[in-house]
Amino acid sequence: MYFQHSEQMWQQFPELVAGLVFVEGIHRDIDVEQRLVPYNTCATQRLEHNTEGELPEIQAWRRTFSKMGLKPTQYCCASESLLRRYRKEGTLPRIHPLIDLCNAVSIAFAIPVAVFDVAHVQEYIEVRHANGDERYQTFSGEDETSPAGEVIFADVAGQAHARRWTNRQSGLSAIRDTTTTALIVVEAMHESAAEDVSRLIEALAGEIRTIWATSPTTALLSQSAPQFEFA
Repeated sequence: MYFQHSEQMWQQFPELVAGLVFVEGIHRDIDVEQRLVPYNTCATQRLEHNTEGELPEIQAWRRTFSKMGLKPTQYCCASESLLRRYRKEGTLPRIHPLIDLCNAVSIAFAIPVAVFDVAHVQEYIEVRHANGDERYQTFSGEDETSPAGEVIFADVAGQAHARRWTNRQSGLSAIRDTTTTALIVVEAMHESAAEDVSRLIEALAGEIRTIWATSPTTALLSQSAPQFEFA
């Protein structure tokens, strides 16, 4: 199995920086609460002086959404949604230890972090423009069709594992109680993205090693090295 962005995506968004973490041996019977504290504290400190929309990481994604023809006031990247909820409520819902960890790291760095159960992915994930016939499953189990041109995470079976790039993941490959193997995707567009994405995936990999006593594999992608084989 592998992950990649299409050549068209790299040409259209040359500022993209993408990082990957592949992990096996995941289970939910573990407490990560104390591991989340430093990341939550970091997010709190950043939001003391700025709203999420003023952070350079979020501003870069807003420009990207506008470039895709989407209204940033209507659609936003996942990290902006998480930061807004965290700013208003002071906490994030607990879903699964791996998701909770990734969400905490995401708000600390203000960078979208997507997590996929690879047992529900067929052959590969490619970030590309939709043909118009790809199927997307909502978290409530309903099916949608991605319109042609929309940026999606697609597999060989024509399943869209995310819509509008970093806006919304699919319920099909969401992390669940039975998940044992996951692919974590980190994407950023801001000026210091290369440094920040590298720090983020190393932080995640370190936490995963400590929490689950397993050794994840990490990678940074570029237009000259766009593919990551993970299983």
